[in-house]
Amino acid sequence: MNDKTIKNSSSARGNGKKNTREGVKNFKRLAWYFKGYRLSLAVSAVCSAVTALLTLAVPVLVGRAINLAVGPGEVDFARIGRTALFIALCAGGYALFGWLGNAANNRASFGIVRDIRSDAAHKLTHLPLAYLDSHQQGELLSRITTDADIVGDGLLLAFTNFTSALVTMIGALTVMFIFSPVVAAIVVLLTPVSVLVAARVASSISSSYKKASEERGRLTKIIDQYVSGRKTVAAFSREEEVCLDFDDMNVKLAGTQKKAVFFSSLINPTTRVINNVIYAVIAAGGAFSAISGSMDVGTLTAFLAYSVQYAKPFNEISGVIAELQNALACAGRIFDLLDAEEEPSDQFCKPFVSVGNHEIAFERAKFSYLPEKPLIRGLDLKVSPGEHIAVVGPTGCGKTTLINLLMRFYDLNEGKLTVDGRDVRDIKRDDLRAMYGMVLQDTWLARGTVAENIAYGKPGASREEIEKAAKASHAHGFITRLPQGYDTMIGGDDDGLSNGQKQLLCIARVMLCDPPVLILDEATSSVDTATEHRVQAAFEELCRGRTSFIVAHRLSTVRSCDRILVMRDGEIVESGTHEQLLALGGFYTELYNSRAV
Repeated sequence: MNDKTIKNSSSARGNGKKNTREGVKNFKRLAWYFKGYRLSLAVSAVCSAVTALLTLAVPVLVGRAINLAVGPGEVDFARIGRTALFIALCAGGYALFGWLGNAANNRASFGIVRDIRSDAAHKLTHLPLAYLDSHQQGELLSRITTDADIVGDGLLLAFTNFTSALVTMIGALTVMFIFSPVVAAIVVLLTPVSVLVAARVASSISSSYKKASEERGRLTKIIDQYVSGRKTVAAFSREEEVCLDFDDMNVKLAGTQKKAVFFSSLINPTTRVINNVIYAVIAAGGAFSAISGSMDVGTLTAFLAYSVQYAKPFNEISGVIAELQNALACAGRIFDLLDAEEEPSDQFCKPFVSVGNHEIAFERAKFSYLPEKPLIRGLDLKVSPGEHIAVVGPTGCGKTTLINLLMRFYDLNEGKLTVDGRDVRDIKRDDLRAMYGMVLQDTWLARGTVAENIAYGKPGASREEIEKAAKASHAHGFITRLPQGYDTMIGGDDDGLSNGQKQLLCIARVMLCDPPVLILDEATSSVDTATEHRVQAAFEELCRGRTSFIVAHRLSTVRSCDRILVMRDGEIVESGTHEQLLALGGFYTELYNSRAV
């Protein structure tokens, strides 16, 4: 054996131990969810034990029936009939308790998966935006949907088979010791061989299933990217490349799954071979006992049936081990999400009541998404109450980052951001965000009616208030032409709304909330020119007397602002009114002259 082989072998052993430790850790974590389903699990265990005992009773009854048919003319039909009745009752009891056990298993398994999914979804609402920005949407969806389903399937199989298998093995072995202690002792001596083989193969399964679950997440990510960006893919005729990427990842996933299934499929045949050897030993020992007269034919038949029942659970448990390894690997990915660091708690912050306009100030503010790539460096900015501020500049200069900081989607690395002299880190996020009304370039509508979407930020709004906001945003006209007007269901790709119409609904949503501070990030980018002018007029009316931040690429929309901030490379390089900046003949003038205005 060369050094490379030794190294690979030791590495595989190390990975196997690591995966085993992770599997045990994940199982302990998963067991915490069992607490809410103790009654269901208890019912499941009892029903499994009863079905196992009823199964164990049948071979004895069959053996007794065989002994009652000694030969021609020596058949006790009356007692055989009563024995057959008992066998039928055992079969009926098995069916009844089996059904009850399955119902309890389903309730526990699917309930646990529901709780895990609920915790994961709840966790997403408490994670910082930085986490969501650094993880693909498809990857997160895969953990909450596919991985959770696999956990449920593994638990269902474990709950269904484990108790029954354990009771069957113990019961069968006990009866065999009663019938023939010598042969039963031989069975006990051979049993560890089956267990060791199953454990050895199972150690190779965990890493394969873990890798498969990771690649499944990447495959989901590719599908999600294609579905969400299908128009772009079609516009650039990139279907073939997308298919190639998908095929490549699909082949990798198939290979990993084949490897996992291969190791998984080894457990059952290997344990079956060993169990068949055990059966042969039992048959031979029982046959000699029958020949010597120490065991009758009926007892031998029952003994052989018990040997099969004793061996069968090993095969079932081997299957449970394989599925459980897969489930634990997927559970580990979900727990990684649940263990992600949440946004710092703000429960001890003093209440902040947003009344009227506010003075907002950045003081020596520094921020970067990545430590090695500084973005905003030493920003000083004071916005007076009621002032209209426009933020312009080339792509990547920090305009959207400024909005993210205002909303506390991200916190500053250094310096301070204050509202009325109070550091925003001392204000509850809900209180801070309640003072802002934000319209983004990217539209988002929830699944619900038009009225519910407009009232998303003010659920208790009356229909009159909703319609007033829709009229102010010039959305009322197209809403009344929808099949059910304000009660039309929207929020999906098939709702028939254009991007411009969706944006008007988003604008109406903000107008209804009537916030003291407005943030408009290319709020009219998806509407036509005529509608833009009308909406712009509505915004000007809405912004009157309010502090507002307007991020714009079309500089013609910010001419009337009190102050225009020109950003470049995370810094404010120029500041002033439209006329003042043009008079400077600097970077703003260059931007203004380079764009269609």
